[in-house]
Amino acid sequence: MRRSLFRKYFLVLFAAVVFPMAASGISDMWFSYVDQRAILSALLRSEATSAADKIESFLDGIKIPLGSTIPEDVSANAGVKQLRLLFLRVMHQVPGILSISFVDGAGAERLHVSRTGSNRTEGGADRSGDPAVVGARTAKVWYGPVIYRQGSEPSVTMAMANYDDTVLENTIIAEISLKPIWLIVSEIRVGRSGQALVVDQTGHLIAHPAISKVMQGADEKAALALRGLRDAIAAAGGTAIANRNAENERVVTASAPVAAAGWTVFVEQSQAEAFAPLYASLWRTGGLFLAATVLAAVLAYWLARRMSGPIRLLEEGALKIGAGQFDHRINIVTGDELERLAARFNEMAEELAISRDRAERMTRLKRFLAPQVAELVEKAGDERILAGQRAEVVAVFCDLRGFTAFSAHAAPEDIMQLLREYYAALGAIITRYEVTLTSFSADGLMILVNAPVPCEEPALHALKMAVDMQEAVQGLISGWRQRGYQIGFGMGLAMGWATVGRIGYEARVDYTAIGNVVNLASRLCSSAEDRQILIDYSVARHLHDKIPIVDLGTRQLKGLDGLIRVFNVETKDRPDLAPNPNGVPRKARL
Repeated sequence: MRRSLFRKYFLVLFAAVVFPMAASGISDMWFSYVDQRAILSALLRSEATSAADKIESFLDGIKIPLGSTIPEDVSANAGVKQLRLLFLRVMHQVPGILSISFVDGAGAERLHVSRTGSNRTEGGADRSGDPAVVGARTAKVWYGPVIYRQGSEPSVTMAMANYDDTVLENTIIAEISLKPIWLIVSEIRVGRSGQALVVDQTGHLIAHPAISKVMQGADEKAALALRGLRDAIAAAGGTAIANRNAENERVVTASAPVAAAGWTVFVEQSQAEAFAPLYASLWRTGGLFLAATVLAAVLAYWLARRMSGPIRLLEEGALKIGAGQFDHRINIVTGDELERLAARFNEMAEELAISRDRAERMTRLKRFLAPQVAELVEKAGDERILAGQRAEVVAVFCDLRGFTAFSAHAAPEDIMQLLREYYAALGAIITRYEVTLTSFSADGLMILVNAPVPCEEPALHALKMAVDMQEAVQGLISGWRQRGYQIGFGMGLAMGWATVGRIGYEARVDYTAIGNVVNLASRLCSSAEDRQILIDYSVARHLHDKIPIVDLGTRQLKGLDGLIRVFNVETKDRPDLAPNPNGVPRKARL
């Protein structure tokens, strides 16, 4: 009884239920992870943004009253005294301000009031190059880097300048304690282990729930880790990421910028706590999946033993067929799709053998025949027309004038580029006219018309092809001469009987013609000047005035006995009529 391979697989996979279990578990776990990650990211970002807003408000609470103390001009001691009273009042209102300095438009320090140090009036110190003065005059409000007073307590310098562009700018410089920010971050809690911290542009701690970490001062290793964490969050588009914090603990972290000062607020939570529900779900899913995997392994082992034999035969057969042994046959009797697959392999091997034989024949034919002619011979299935025989042919020779001199001085890449353009132009025409290219050497080509496949009016067919070739190459020559190449192109055609057929040896075979007509066409080509297409009388008499030609009279051609009557074909590029003895061009009379 024939049994379906599909039915066998269906029953086994249905019993095993591995795929639905795995797909369900993985999809549930993935969507749970995505949802949990989105909720966690939103929560952490919300806390970080809230803390950043509070810090912005803290800085604004300093910036607004401090900005109100900037005088437009202080020209007398009375003005300085009045300014000192303003500074003291602001420091009383804002306990976080540790000191305030006033620098006039000339860059001289006029007043300095401090909680922890000595006060100075009309000190006159030149602070025009102070980064705070330069920064405030550029950005109007400037925040300096965080510094640690006595190596522990963090503070920051804020500088503000007036906005009058018509006079030199007066500048107020204040040193601000950052201890109040500790109260902001210490209030943030996310779960049991979540906490917040603030760092400056360089990654150094400004505030942390554990105040001792801030009091320890600058920690370069921790700053480097925090800068890397900030860059990683920015690369993730601002969403929370799972990474290691400065203490090398695995956490999920989000951040928010304190734009005014260039600081960053981080809010983090331990990965173990953040993803605890996911880990519990993962253990449950893993247990179910393990049980399903054991069941699937038992069933797969039983099925593999039943299928390993036929599959091995198919594998061996595929290797042999792939190696070119198309006579190999695969013998499988299982009564299911495997047997039918083996039959298809055997049919494929037969088709591949036929295709290989055809490809080899086509490769041999296309060495000397146009692709269309090669297809015709191959479809006929008879290569006897390529055997040696007598045929009336038109032999066509062509080559470039001045090529030898050009190749003696030109660079090899220029020579090869010229030949590529030359053969591309001629090859397209030869293929279109479905003639036989017997050989080419350097710049010379030999073409046969009317062999091995006959054509109507071979002389006219060959001459039309020659005119197209001359026009195509003359178009190339125009471009070559613009590049400084002194190149011409001449052609010779002769018609007559010749022995045609294949010649060569087992590994290489060419199709060619042997006879006086070949020699005559070659000599006519050698005698042709640029733009000339020289033909013999046999070609000329078959044209019947369909193509205008000019009788050039008789010539003695090298290697040939007697005088040969030569004609030149008129082309639209240049008539090139030869003069008669009376000095008047003459048409040919046949």
